[in-house]
Amino acid sequence: MRENTPPASPYHNDDEELVYVGDDIDEVIEHLEALPDNEMEDIDEEEDMEDDGNVTPERDDSILTFTKHTSALFCCNFSTDGSLAVTGGEDDKAYVWATDTGDVVFEVTEHKDSVIAAEFSYDGAYLATGDMAGELRVFKIDKNYKKVWEFSMGDMSWMKWHRKANVLLAGSEVGEIFIWRIPSGDCKVLQGAGDKCEVAVFTSDDKRLAAGYGDGTFKLWDIKNQQILLNLGPDEPSSSDENEEVPPPSITTIATDNENQLIITGGVDGSAKLIGSNGLIGNLSIPQSSSLESFPIERVLIDCPGLEFKVAVTANLGGKVIIWDVAHQSIRNECKDEDASGVTTMIWGKEQTIMAGTLGGAVKAWNVRNGELKFKLLGHANNIHDICYHEKKNLLLTVSEDKTAKIYTLPL
Repeated sequence: MRENTPPASPYHNDDEELVYVGDDIDEVIEHLEALPDNEMEDIDEEEDMEDDGNVTPERDDSILTFTKHTSALFCCNFSTDGSLAVTGGEDDKAYVWATDTGDVVFEVTEHKDSVIAAEFSYDGAYLATGDMAGELRVFKIDKNYKKVWEFSMGDMSWMKWHRKANVLLAGSEVGEIFIWRIPSGDCKVLQGAGDKCEVAVFTSDDKRLAAGYGDGTFKLWDIKNQQILLNLGPDEPSSSDENEEVPPPSITTIATDNENQLIITGGVDGSAKLIGSNGLIGNLSIPQSSSLESFPIERVLIDCPGLEFKVAVTANLGGKVIIWDVAHQSIRNECKDEDASGVTTMIWGKEQTIMAGTLGGAVKAWNVRNGELKFKLLGHANNIHDICYHEKKNLLLTVSEDKTAKIYTLPL
């Protein structure tokens, strides 16, 4: 994965002597032929790993694989009826394609940086795409994907549609949150304080926005009036070594409940906090003796649909997925997984199911009541970066570092 500019190759050495094979090529060939078969296999495996880091999965459970992208994929979304998917990635492109055939319907080629957000509007009228450099584009779908709006906002961290209106929001690297009415482009700005707006999630009434920032600050915004309803400052960083520089506890994941009463946040310091309308309620803290604290919280969930009691879920890059009893702020279950791998993304599924994309490329699903593993889907050869579920069609869309998108029919 790259940032705004690709990093230099870690394998490059300016002092390394270049070897040219000319008249000695026969000696080189003889040397390779003389190696034992197992050493030749090791060489092949090392070359493959240097090329892309992919590992061949045991099987492919997907029903369709989309292969038009030429680099890692970062984002995905279903159209309202599930007939289309949009994917975006490091090749600076977004593709709209049919979920039954994989045929390309539309290609966005105007971006000059990695496409990190691509999403259909709530009514299926528009498609929005955004890249790391903050170039945003909106296309009218029933007008043959005619571009109807564009904007350049500076480096962008996230972008999403409002869930009940054709209003587009995006967070910036300097903390501002832009709100546009589409297609007019009328704009409001929720002011930042210089720290990156890492993540934002609507409350269930879609009138408020819960936002987390790079310095660990949490803000609850009234979108219509552009007012801060709640502002929680970051915790003071602690360290046993006074000279040790401790990074701020950036908030990188947020979830809101169904009654507009509770919000859960997760941070790079491994902390998860419960927040109510009046402030901090408590911490979902892992015991100090546990090694779990050394891993960032990558995703959080709260208020499982259809469950009669309130739970929260935290998942970290160490592969631990924990189900919490919200009322008692205590661990209810730890999701079982003999082959634990770091969680990169996580969503609710139907029938009280937790679904997660993981490092290594597997999709895993657990029963929220007892933490038992329901199923594991294979097919990707590298880390999964995003997943999207279409409940009516029971389809899961995944995108990966391995340059592919896949569609699975879920065993639910």
